[in-house]
Amino acid sequence: MKQIIFALILISAVVFNFVSCKKKDGNVSTYNATNWGFKIPANFPLPNYTFENNAQTIDRFGLGRLLFYDNILSLNNKISCSSCHAPDHAFSDHNVALSAGIGGVLGTRNAPSLSNLAWYPAFMWDGGVNHIEVQPMVPLTSPTEMNETMANILAKLNANTNYKNLFKKAYDVDVITDQVLLQALAQFTSMLISADSKYDQYIAGTASFTDAEKTGLDIFRNKCAGCHTEPLFTNFSYENIGLDMVSVDLGRQLITQNPLDRGKFRVPSLRNVAKTYPYMHDGRFFTLSQVLDHHINGALNNGITDSTLLQLTPLTSAEKLDIIQFLNTLTDIQFMVDPSLADPTH
Repeated sequence: MKQIIFALILISAVVFNFVSCKKKDGNVSTYNATNWGFKIPANFPLPNYTFENNAQTIDRFGLGRLLFYDNILSLNNKISCSSCHAPDHAFSDHNVALSAGIGGVLGTRNAPSLSNLAWYPAFMWDGGVNHIEVQPMVPLTSPTEMNETMANILAKLNANTNYKNLFKKAYDVDVITDQVLLQALAQFTSMLISADSKYDQYIAGTASFTDAEKTGLDIFRNKCAGCHTEPLFTNFSYENIGLDMVSVDLGRQLITQNPLDRGKFRVPSLRNVAKTYPYMHDGRFFTLSQVLDHHINGALNNGITDSTLLQLTPLTSAEKLDIIQFLNTLTDIQFMVDPSLADPTH
């Protein structure tokens, strides 16, 4: 069966160069010879990742897409990247606080949504990885995630005739190395672009907001946009938001070794936030209402807490509802159902 699947993928990679491609389930890919490729949305800044030394091609993208959904990258061949980053949850986990890795072992941090990664200057909650092509090393080798070694992953891939052929076609290599493996994954993850929400359509002038959504946007811009900056809805800073008097998870301090960074975590993007609960680095809040209550009224002053957060004035119940109405406009349904980003083997 695997041989048939890989043959179909090889054929589809060729077809992609000329016409729209149908997946095995009959859905038509949005990528074809005229519109395929990395495109910067009109309201977005320039990306951080520019495909330097990893020129984008359909073959490389297709390979990265296949790898993202393949259990072969894990120790027991039962977990893939998509196990904790599912398309229908905006490439976050299935609404669980902590993800289960090999053997059911739980991690300590919530699996974030993967979108617009080409714009990120650093990755992970603590910013411990500074390049999109290096980021997969962490989940691949983490004992609480896929718990594999790069040496063993490469041995499995090099022993697989179909992957050997795919890497040869995409990168013209006879031996699969960690470099081309990571580059192939980056080809796919860099294309996880979410920029077609109702908010984006409103900014483009092709959709209208309700009065509540407009009011919510105004309140959001007044109280929240300093950290959750449009259009990516994050400024990529690291903040302690007063979740605990003393954070058990050192957060950014693990990277900088600065005690003043204890409990600081990367400001998450709010794109698709209504679909990516639970929230915070440890998934402690399950509703947007809980998040707003914490930010406006519940932040603890632990001496490191972001001072701007401590100065926020309370929200009325109506204002809170309006902000949530606005946050719902950040849901990008097309991103979550895009067949070209889905599992190619289904």
